[in-house]
Amino acid sequence: MATSSNRFVCIHGHFYQPPRENAWLEVVEVQDSAHPYHDWNERITSECYEPNSTSRILDEDNIIRNIVNNYSKISFNFGPTLLSWMEANARETYEAILQADKDSLNRFGGHGSALAQVYNHIIMPLANARDKETQIIWGLRDFETRFGRKPEGMWLAETAVDTDTLEALVKNDIRFTILAPRQAKAIRKNGDEKWKEINDQTLNTRHAYRCHLPSGKWIDLFFYNGDISQSIAFNGLLNDGKRFAETLLNAVDQQDTNEQLIHVATDGETYGHHHKHGDMALAFCLDYIEKHGEVRLTNYAQFLSLFPPVHEVQIIENSSWSCIHGVERWRNNCGCHSGGHEGWHQLWRKPLREALDWLRDETAAIFEREASHILKSPWEARNEFIHIVLKRNENTIRHFLGKYAKENVSPVRVMYLMEMERNTMLMYTSCGWFFDEVSGIEATQVLQYACRVIQLAHQLDEADLESEFIKRLEQAPSNVAAYGNAAQVYEKIVRPSLINLKRVGMHFAMSTVFEEEPEALTIFNYSTVSESIVKKSAGDQKIAVGMITVRSQVTLSERKFAFAVIYLGKHNIIGNLSIDMEPDDLSGMQFRIVKAFEEGRLGDVIGTMQMYFGPDKYTIWQLFSDEKRKILEMIAQESMAELENSLRKSYNSDYQLITALANNGLPIPNTYRTTFEYILNADLVKSFTSEKINIKEMERISSELARWNLKIEDAEKLSRLAGESIWKELRRINSEHENVKRLQRLNRMFPFLDRFALDPNLHKSQNLYFQMSKEARHQPTPEWSDQFILLGKNLGVKVG
Repeated sequence: MATSSNRFVCIHGHFYQPPRENAWLEVVEVQDSAHPYHDWNERITSECYEPNSTSRILDEDNIIRNIVNNYSKISFNFGPTLLSWMEANARETYEAILQADKDSLNRFGGHGSALAQVYNHIIMPLANARDKETQIIWGLRDFETRFGRKPEGMWLAETAVDTDTLEALVKNDIRFTILAPRQAKAIRKNGDEKWKEINDQTLNTRHAYRCHLPSGKWIDLFFYNGDISQSIAFNGLLNDGKRFAETLLNAVDQQDTNEQLIHVATDGETYGHHHKHGDMALAFCLDYIEKHGEVRLTNYAQFLSLFPPVHEVQIIENSSWSCIHGVERWRNNCGCHSGGHEGWHQLWRKPLREALDWLRDETAAIFEREASHILKSPWEARNEFIHIVLKRNENTIRHFLGKYAKENVSPVRVMYLMEMERNTMLMYTSCGWFFDEVSGIEATQVLQYACRVIQLAHQLDEADLESEFIKRLEQAPSNVAAYGNAAQVYEKIVRPSLINLKRVGMHFAMSTVFEEEPEALTIFNYSTVSESIVKKSAGDQKIAVGMITVRSQVTLSERKFAFAVIYLGKHNIIGNLSIDMEPDDLSGMQFRIVKAFEEGRLGDVIGTMQMYFGPDKYTIWQLFSDEKRKILEMIAQESMAELENSLRKSYNSDYQLITALANNGLPIPNTYRTTFEYILNADLVKSFTSEKINIKEMERISSELARWNLKIEDAEKLSRLAGESIWKELRRINSEHENVKRLQRLNRMFPFLDRFALDPNLHKSQNLYFQMSKEARHQPTPEWSDQFILLGKNLGVKVG
């Protein structure tokens, strides 16, 4: 008879975002479509990745009774490029993910729940043999560096599979992978001769299967439950955590006494990003399963160690989980698309892939030719370059060059070669073909990597690959009339993003006007050192003149530039740059520009700049996106401060007049109402951003808003500031346990949030409060305890 000792549940989440970094700056630039967040990585982290590390389990009154790390109880994989971003930009969540794997080792018999993933999510059956190998090796090295152990399983992008890919996995000591049920072709019991043809409805997904390969080796395969996975992702199963759990429990075959694994696999983003509060449904489901004891939670590696497969399987070659036509979604107009654009085609997919294949082969020839002169083992060097990608510093570069570079070789040329190959792989990221349109952000991202490859190839070999590449892109039609084809997308969207040392130099030069100490700045992945810089200001006008050296921290290339910048106020900036100015000329130019500026002859300043640099000039619009916004926002804030001062004078001087009008029943002019509303909203912003919560100020603002029947202008912004204010104050309380007045003041703030109709994000504050409630660091007074419990009610957290 089957018991809970041989019945198991495993929930797998594939957590992944495509690499979104600018191909030159190596940072994710602002993405307006992700508003109010900076970019999609940041938004999805807030909606999914972070909540799953601190997920709430609610009681019957919707009060938080527990906060758990979902990752420690499920099977999961994270894309290496996403983890790289999280390490730098979402460190707390990143650490929670690594800790979850450590916890799972204890929970699941020494088998960690984290799986590795092929590095940048390329469709493996469409990759050549070398790229297959490098993708697996890079994925493994990334995993080992982050998780501190070797992985037992590896996730394939889109579960796309062929026999060669499985052979490559086994060659690198991968024990298993996960596939969709429709990817199984035939099965048989161990020792049987006859194969049984099956499909996604007849395959028993409760078992593991062994796939024997032409090499004589084998790999174990899991085929997830397709119906339940579909319900999780698309049919609303996450609307109810209890129903989610019972659906998994009911999938157990009560007539089967053999071991059973009920397992599902979906995009990890399902749990919070695609479905709001999906993380909480997952947390409730896991908690429910554990408490009922009918089955046990497990991960794939533990299940394999307990129950080696007794069935063999054959796969369907060139198949995947997200294209019913195999892998055509990434090379043809097969009919699979993301929806939402009726009448759109994907005829662009095939010519886009063909253009990239051509570029890959052309640059592979350059790589082999150039690398043969400077590297001892070029393709092995490419596989091991991941160590520099993971930790780019002088030590790793020196070690790499010592191992693979021949004597008296330029490090810059080595880095050019390696970066050309890295970007060649990045341009095959699967999302470039997944969606509907070649001008979408995913397709333009892979084109940006291609542009970087072309640039590096030219720097290495003076090869002109761009004209032929563009010609091939002309065969990829766009659905958007403004573009026509992928060649126009490349020209209008991608090529303007191209960055070289000169553009970085100009960016630095313009930034010097606004930086306090501009002598040495790091601009993304470029370092700059300035020489003999002179800065002058007079009112709103400013100038900066000097010499800088710009160095790429990626390719190690560097160049020296002379520059001059004049800021005329607001957003009016003019800059010039030269790569061949002699020191004497620089000194003469500095003298003339400074003299003209100090004498108020701005026209002569601009004339002198033109005389030394020529007619070409740069403006604020040539700055990198994030820095451009930063400077424009700074300029706008200065103007807004002037406006606020003017309105505040009117508010203060005319307050009694408006009071008299109101007391005598006379209508208040709309101009005054607007002024009062603006000032009171500005005061509310200040009350949330001040170091100390000022309850009296909030009382005044609330009273004034009510008195004059005025509104909150930007509830979203104020809600965010209120949430941050609560978080900061709770951190202070955590460090000053005996300070009951802080607790009282914070509790008095919550009624005002209701009056102002604000909805602050309390997630971080709830996490900290829950942590504080579990840590008995001091003996509280009764008054402190009462206030702490009241704070829990205000935050919606129940403590014992």
